[in-house]
Amino acid sequence: MRNDGTTYLDISNMLMNGRAELAAIRGLIKQVRIIQLNIPRSTAVVAYEKYLNEHFTLPAEDFTEWQEWLPEPNAQSEQDYKTIIRENHVG
Repeated sequence: MRNDGTTYLDISNMLMNGRAELAAIRGLIKQVRIIQLNIPRSTAVVAYEKYLNEHFTLPAEDFTEWQEWLPEPNAQSEQDYKTIIRENHVG
């Protein structure tokens, strides 16, 4: 949950989950809720993972601001993201 009370879904790995927990402890976000899923390596997952790797870098442990790793609006990355969320019955 963002500090303004709005929420969003993020698809990430264990390292980024840890960074999200640190962000909540540091007050950069209000709350994090981690849902562990066993997501199959679908075409959408492979494409979205590639998008994340090309556009984002895992923050160092001493980060001071939170960057949301969200897809680009109206792009293929957003379609892949929505497919993953829908196929795994999240949201």
